[in-house]
Amino acid sequence: MPHLLSKKYPHANKSLQWQFIFPSHKLSVDPETGEIRRHHFDHSSIRKAVKSASVKSKINKLVTPHTFRHSFATHLLQSGADIRTVQAQLGHSDVKTTQIYTHVLQQELTVLLVH
Repeated sequence: MPHLLSKKYPHANKSLQWQFIFPSHKLSVDPETGEIRRHHFDHSSIRKAVKSASVKSKINKLVTPHTFRHSFATHLLQSGADIRTVQAQLGHSDVKTTQIYTHVLQQELTVLLVH
């Protein structure tokens, strides 16, 4: 927790909302307090794990963690989610950015109609 918040809320570090979803496997020393703590999982480790999984799966396209974000948005729209809901979940400030995902849905519809 940032040091000022830890003073304001001394027991908040025990609450679930302040825990890392992907904690590091290594412990480190907090430079402010000298305490041994566990920090977050490094972003590069996630990228490496996704790349390794895509290679093992013999996927011949570039797969990154960001690929999952696109897939998530597309699947939400495919299942009938409202575009404003998807916009909020992705954190887009402009709905035009979210509308890019509807292009994929239109391509799928065209393919279905042609066949």
